Amino acid sequence: MGRRVFAAVLLLLLIGTGVRAHAAATLLLEEPYSVDGTFAGTGHVALYLNRVCADSPFVLRRCGPGEQGVVISRYHGIAGYDWFAIPLIPYLYAVELPEQVPLYADPKLVAFLRNEYRRKHLAGIIPNGPNGEPPDGPWVQLVGSSYDRTSYAFEIETTPERDDELIRRLNASQNRGAYRLLSNNCADFVREIVNFYYPGALHRNVIADIGVTTPKQIAKCLAHYSKHHPQLQSSRFIIPQVPGTIKRSRPVRGVVEGAFKAKKYMAPLLVWHPAIVGCFAAAYFTGSTGFDPGRHALVFDPHRDLEPPMSAQQRRESLNRLEQLARGVAEDTPPEESKWVRLEASAEPQLDAAGRPQLRLRVGDSPLAVGLARENMIGDSGSSTIAQRLMLVRLREELRKTPRFSQSDVSKDLLLLEELRRGHHEPAASMAGTQDDGTASAAGGASDSP
Repeated sequence: MGRRVFAAVLLLLLIGTGVRAHAAATLLLEEPYSVDGTFAGTGHVALYLNRVCADSPFVLRRCGPGEQGVVISRYHGIAGYDWFAIPLIPYLYAVELPEQVPLYADPKLVAFLRNEYRRKHLAGIIPNGPNGEPPDGPWVQLVGSSYDRTSYAFEIETTPERDDELIRRLNASQNRGAYRLLSNNCADFVREIVNFYYPGALHRNVIADIGVTTPKQIAKCLAHYSKHHPQLQSSRFIIPQVPGTIKRSRPVRGVVEGAFKAKKYMAPLLVWHPAIVGCFAAAYFTGSTGFDPGRHALVFDPHRDLEPPMSAQQRRESLNRLEQLARGVAEDTPPEESKWVRLEASAEPQLDAAGRPQLRLRVGDSPLAVGLARENMIGDSGSSTIAQRLMLVRLREELRKTPRFSQSDVSKDLLLLEELRRGHHEPAASMAGTQDDGTASAAGGASDSP
């Protein structure tokens, strides 16, 4: 019981993003990925309410001590419902506590974490498949958003009274599937809620989005509204995509912007209908330019309060230190691709006794557990070999040219890599070759991400 009380207090103190002394609503503008990233590029939008919690995904209430609120959004095709409310940390990472968030993720781990959360909290709504297997379908959008994409958060102050009224309204609604792509999408849902707090704050853009409500448009509106109402407490921050081998998300765009910047659309039109291309260009330059969602944004991490992204000088210094450490890892563990492919195919994600993720590998006849969270990554010499490579993947993602991580995050990761190296003892030759391939291959996959 004492540990649970301590964890609740820790959550209240350490989850800095959006959890303030005041009530707040935070619009989460989420970058596109997969099919949306390839074709439309408009992304997704949700709303985080820091003083609204839930007894179930559909029954809202005021938060109690130590609770950090829920993320509410509209979805299409999930058990016949219109909107779901999911606690913040599960929504972002598919785990329940900040110390369970992995430092590195691959598709197999993400599928495992999502299914574990579904089995524990959503099985009554999203049951197993016919043979007991995890079901297919869009339910995976409910948890683990930060494995698929980077999000931009725009927080604005609310009042407890309006929070209570919103709770009454949503609890009284029928909550039946109402999604329509062009007229009742996720952005329309968030627009209606924010306008409930601040009437007229968010609106469509007839020119830039051809009258369709888009996530980027309403984020732009909220940013402008906050700027013109400085008496309201507000903030802007980035929630980075978790580093790993999952493909990186793409910049979020409006309707006209996405079409105008897509060569697969514009090139044929330029040949056959140049006048239409001219219309798109006019609409783009008239209504879509001038909004960068990441500009002047702080950086989110579930273990601390908001911090600024690292400076150019800090990035250069960290890169130099990383390259020194990377050379040492490469000297100890020469990569052999074929061995890692075999090892990776048989690796199984699991949770340790504290609910933190790890990978269970088999090297010869010996099982090997490699921790993936900060608190369980330091292990024996065999797991340390792989953990070093995984940290190289993470750090190279953190030190990309676009600053999406803070200096304190990078410094902690560099220190962890150094600690892994100090605790590393040369493993047996067969184990070293197998493990080293694994993470070297993963590092290559991450560096190729767009």
